[in-house]
Amino acid sequence: MKIIFWISLFIIFYTFIGYGILLYFIVIIRRIIKRKKTVELNIENLPTLTFVVAAYNEENFIEEKIQNSLALLYPSKRIEYLFVTDGSSDETPSIVSKYEQVKLMHTPERKGKINAMHRAMKQIKTDVVVFSDANAFLNKDALTCIARHYADNRVGAVAGEKKIRVDKLSDATAGEGFYWKYESALKKWDSELHSVVGAAGELFSIRTDLYEAVPPDTVLDDFMISMLIAKKGFRIVYEPQAYATESASANIAEELKRKIRIAAGGVQSILRLKNLFNPVKNPVLTFQYISHRVLRWTVTPFLMILSLLLNVMIVLQNKELIYDILLAAQIAFYIMALLGWVVEKNRLRIKILFIPYYFCLMNYAVIAGIF
Repeated sequence: MKIIFWISLFIIFYTFIGYGILLYFIVIIRRIIKRKKTVELNIENLPTLTFVVAAYNEENFIEEKIQNSLALLYPSKRIEYLFVTDGSSDETPSIVSKYEQVKLMHTPERKGKINAMHRAMKQIKTDVVVFSDANAFLNKDALTCIARHYADNRVGAVAGEKKIRVDKLSDATAGEGFYWKYESALKKWDSELHSVVGAAGELFSIRTDLYEAVPPDTVLDDFMISMLIAKKGFRIVYEPQAYATESASANIAEELKRKIRIAAGGVQSILRLKNLFNPVKNPVLTFQYISHRVLRWTVTPFLMILSLLLNVMIVLQNKELIYDILLAAQIAFYIMALLGWVVEKNRLRIKILFIPYYFCLMNYAVIAGIF
């Protein structure tokens, strides 16, 4: 029982903290041994690029998104703008059609985002494609910062950074913002070691000729599309100077719904990317994939429950101080999470309580997503 407890505790620690520590020290050693190369920006050699936005009933955001897109710095002769609005029944298509610089692809039939992306990709002839969400707004240098990485033939995709807009009215901002800051650090180190483990749909790009259509029922299309490129042996680079800013979830109920969907998509991706478990072909990517994604999306949330139950049983049977301390720490953490839930219900914001609450919410979402 004690052995299982310590193994469970180790995996939990490794999943959320240990991997980050290990990754950081590996990257430090790598920097000492192999000096990091800086990617220079050469405007003359930037690849041709298509900026793609798939939008469904986004009339509240689409005009601001178009204006933000057209303001991005990139040579005008080397960029095309493509907005796909399949199935939109509001004013989204008519708003897009007002802009001559933007190509509109619209059909009244709604078949989902993935089908819209597949249809768009058949029309694209440029070297690189950049995908972005309709409600995510980019910094002016985003495209040039992304495109410069394609001077390296080993790079198959580039992931931008997601930033959460702080909203005093949003009760999800504290936890979500803290989570994304930590995720950004992990992505930076992952990229420096070898490759980011998947890209987020707010802002990511790929080499057009490496695009592989994913099944229409794919939940995390952005993750799958980028990981299929990594599976071919190409790197996914993280570029924090290219960022997409979006609002935090309006409330915890919306955030929970989103997290459950991501968790379900994560499990689906694991089942469809079984080849990545084979360390023979790409051992570093396998190490990163299991450490950063697989453990979070599978066993770790269940081990959190198991370690608490085993800790209680061990304390009842033994009188060793270390187990008393560990149980007290676990109980204190979950009490803080519970208090976080209580204050959230009363629309109060106490960050020290909200972060453990958000952490527990994330892990509950994984369990709910699996089922």
